[in-house]
Amino acid sequence: MKPNYVSAAEAAKLIKSYDRVYIQGSTSIPEVLLDAITARASELKGVEMYSAFAVGRRDAPYATTELRDIFIPRSLFIANSVRKAVDRGEAQIIPCFLGEVPALFREGYLPLDVTLLNVSLPNEDGYCSYGISADLAVSAVECSKIVIAQVNKQMPFSYGDPLIHINDIAACVEVDDPLVEVPTAVPNEKEEKIGRFIAEQIPDGATLQIGVGGIPNAVLNALKDHKNLGLHTEAMTDGVLPLIKSGIINNSQKVVMPGKSVASLALGSRALYDFMDYNEDMVFKDVAWTNDPFRIRQNPKVMSINSAIEVDLTGQVCADSIGTRLFSGVGGQHDFMYGGALSEGGKTFIAMTASSGKGISKIKPVLTEGAGVVTTRFQTQFVVTEYGGAYLKGKDLAQRAHALIAIADPAVREDLERAACERFGYRFLREK
Repeated sequence: MKPNYVSAAEAAKLIKSYDRVYIQGSTSIPEVLLDAITARASELKGVEMYSAFAVGRRDAPYATTELRDIFIPRSLFIANSVRKAVDRGEAQIIPCFLGEVPALFREGYLPLDVTLLNVSLPNEDGYCSYGISADLAVSAVECSKIVIAQVNKQMPFSYGDPLIHINDIAACVEVDDPLVEVPTAVPNEKEEKIGRFIAEQIPDGATLQIGVGGIPNAVLNALKDHKNLGLHTEAMTDGVLPLIKSGIINNSQKVVMPGKSVASLALGSRALYDFMDYNEDMVFKDVAWTNDPFRIRQNPKVMSINSAIEVDLTGQVCADSIGTRLFSGVGGQHDFMYGGALSEGGKTFIAMTASSGKGISKIKPVLTEGAGVVTTRFQTQFVVTEYGGAYLKGKDLAQRAHALIAIADPAVREDLERAACERFGYRFLREK
């Protein structure tokens, strides 16, 4: 059997009305295929389009007002390519932990007909790699009737779960399409302070879960004198490359896949993608595997570092919404906060600047009306701003309020104290 190479227009003909289609994510959205499918809009109706964490170079072509009765976008994590459609009410989000989405596919809650992939050239045995996006793609392919793929010269070949034989792809479209690159965020002064504080709490031999952005990069920059660190994370970024190349991250102390840097997806620069290509020391796994809290806990000294949009005085963390406006998704925050807390010697951090870019305090008396709780007050350990760290584990609500006010923007501390007095009464005053 020979690979079925066809044009994008021919491949798009495999999509039928009322199909349920999963679109691969990370920075590998198969945009050539999406354009071809969108071009067939007049021939289709009721096609459900499922996407998750993904960084597109533009808005999704199917998620427009004109096509809202043809394509039904459903997001498992609101990404930039569908955010405007969600804001318009023409796309919807399905609330879920990212690590639990594969079970929604496998158990039939979200049945799939088609998966769209962006894969590497086949290796000598005929296997293509999903490259930078194992996450949900592994389970989606497993549960779909048809797989359509861009076979892309620009996609690195990664090891682990994301492999498919080219003869198992119903239609292959040859492309030479550059992957989206995510610029490395350069930490500002406030973020550097946060990074240094967190790095001081991280012991040698720790296993890192770390995200994307200025604060995670500040943490990584401050780990250059550490030894024998490990990596078991959801997203692989450029920030880890200096630590891997220097041997600081060598994965020697890990229990789960020792010697290997483990992730579910990657997003970064071409340098990261090139470093990944045929690199057996980097392994990409199904997100249900990487994000299983009971697997995460098996590694020693798990350090889970996540961000927040706002935190209230009891330690409730909102990370997915701005009031009633859903902005992103839960992702793996809950999974790694839970797994990290269970790990022997593990620590969990919510890291954020004290105020937003608009000068609004991120530490609030109560969460904004409509805001969702991603990490509950029962799970929060460290909350860190540029003013220091508040350790909440084992503290009562009045003690938590004092600790959080101490790391809030000084301009709002008096207001926060008044709110805490009203809420917690004598015990708050007594603690003071």
